[in-house]
Amino acid sequence: MDRFQQAYDQYLQQGLEQAKQESQINPQEEHIVAVRKNEDGDLIAFKTSLGRELDYPTALSEAKAGQLARVDVFHKYGRDILRSEPDGIVENNLDNLPAF
Repeated sequence: MDRFQQAYDQYLQQGLEQAKQESQINPQEEHIVAVRKNEDGDLIAFKTSLGRELDYPTALSEAKAGQLARVDVFHKYGRDILRSEPDGIVENNLDNLPAF
């Protein structure tokens, strides 16, 4: 492995370790722990750490109001879209959460 690849790999590893530290969830903050998808694979509902089940519009509204931790809302394709915070950790992406 050449030194450039080695330096890049080290950079990626340090970033991943930092992302894991920063992604520690405060147990006091409500966050999404499971998702429901339709037959097309689209996210249609969310289950929170408090056991609440939210439809997509409600989850969007609560995320915009800052009531759900670790998610962002962005505008694309003419609509608002809910996504997990981009932290470099694949396991906590909404698409990768367990189903309910």
